Amino acid sequence: MNTEIESIHVLDLDGVATDLMELYKNKVLLIIIYNNDCLGCTGRAIPLAYEFQQKYPSIQVAGIHADFVNREGTKASIKSIFTSGENPFPIYIDKHHQVYDQFKSEGTPQWLLISEKGELFRSIFGSQDNAKNRLFYALESLSL
Repeated sequence: MNTEIESIHVLDLDGVATDLMELYKNKVLLIIIYNNDCLGCTGRAIPLAYEFQQKYPSIQVAGIHADFVNREGTKASIKSIFTSGENPFPIYIDKHHQVYDQFKSEGTPQWLLISEKGELFRSIFGSQDNAKNRLFYALESLSL
């Protein structure tokens, strides 16, 4: 895989445009592309992203809420899925699911593991045990 990624354009929760590749330059980045209406995302994948963030403090975990017609995320709706009312890691909004399309996502959740060189190391779909194991091995193979 190892394709260099030029940019990942998203909005922060206040609507400010940002490029995640610039923002997290020279960091290992684990991105979860998800949607609040996806129960696998909110029930399994988001907690798994939080678990990876705890286990691998050297990586940057970030969420991207992919907006689809009638399934758009707002700052309030995104924060509402967390019991604390606060995001456990930075979350961004993908208007018109452009990032989702950019990475040819198979559905939600789609995981993107990007090396510190800015290369797509792995793209993994799903929230079940198989996806969890593949993510774990991918993170381990980056020797974090």
